[in-house]
Amino acid sequence: MSAEPEKTKNESVVMDADEMRRAWTRVAHEILERNKGVEGLAVIGILRRGAPLAQRLAEAIERIEGKAVPVGQLDISLYRDDFRTYQPRVGTTQIPFDIEGKTLVLVDEVVYTGRTVRAALGAIVDLGRPSVTQLAVLIDRGHRELPIRPDYVGKNIPTSRHEFVKVFMTELDGEDKVVIAKDA
Repeated sequence: MSAEPEKTKNESVVMDADEMRRAWTRVAHEILERNKGVEGLAVIGILRRGAPLAQRLAEAIERIEGKAVPVGQLDISLYRDDFRTYQPRVGTTQIPFDIEGKTLVLVDEVVYTGRTVRAALGAIVDLGRPSVTQLAVLIDRGHRELPIRPDYVGKNIPTSRHEFVKVFMTELDGEDKVVIAKDA
């Protein structure tokens, strides 16, 4: 059981590094149980923060099952429905395996409106046709605008539209934690 969330001016820590690790390990077990192992399974993280989470998920699955699963990263910048109104930070899609016929687990850190996932599905279709695409997220904060629902959730964190969920990751930020920040 975790202690009371740590608070700083307009922010509250809602998950620390240990809570993130435990949630993600549980998600790995759920994926293996639902898919009856790793046969035909592949993991793809949505850039930016979904990519290191996908790597962590693949490593957890390998620790549990003793078999590696292919892992890749997907840039969705040009598939977003708002790319005309902002300057996209284009990354590199790196999927070193054929997705055709695979069970893909698409990974992102937070699901909110569903628009990022919609863009990712568009990008996936351009790469091939997996047999199944599943969605794993660390945080589900609600407020969907599209009929998209994750298959695997590390933690549900109800939020208002005036709050933001920030996921800090060691690979990008030097620490692991999840913070809710209020609109100032």
